Amino acid sequence: MTDAVKIKADIMWAFLDKPNEMSGKYQVDLCNLSDKAVEALESMGLEVKTKEGKGKFITCKSTRPINIYDDGGAMLDNSRLGNGSKAVALVGAWEWQYQKKKGTSPGLKKLVITDFKAYDGGEAAELVLEDDLL
Repeated sequence: MTDAVKIKADIMWAFLDKPNEMSGKYQVDLCNLSDKAVEALESMGLEVKTKEGKGKFITCKSTRPINIYDDGGAMLDNSRLGNGSKAVALVGAWEWQYQKKKGTSPGLKKLVITDFKAYDGGEAAELVLEDDLL
């Protein structure tokens, strides 16, 4: 079994500097994976999911903040990473067992951002009040 694989991915739902409220963990979705990346991840025992808007993807979770780097090795501000950023990720797999459940989950060893798109805080859409309210 391979220790880790290097894959290209689009970034979505990056909770790198604060835990996601639903999982309680730091996490990031690595999306729009190539067939070759999917094959490599599945050979490590990882489940790759498919969803409209994300393509084939995995979610990497951590109990510690996730650091990101540029291609020169300098650390970047992980609080500003937005959806649509592009990255190269070094992904490993770790086996776990909890009570009567067990499985294999992806572990993010390194995340290098190749195209940084800053999160802008998500401005609220303009709401026009008209007579056709539901």
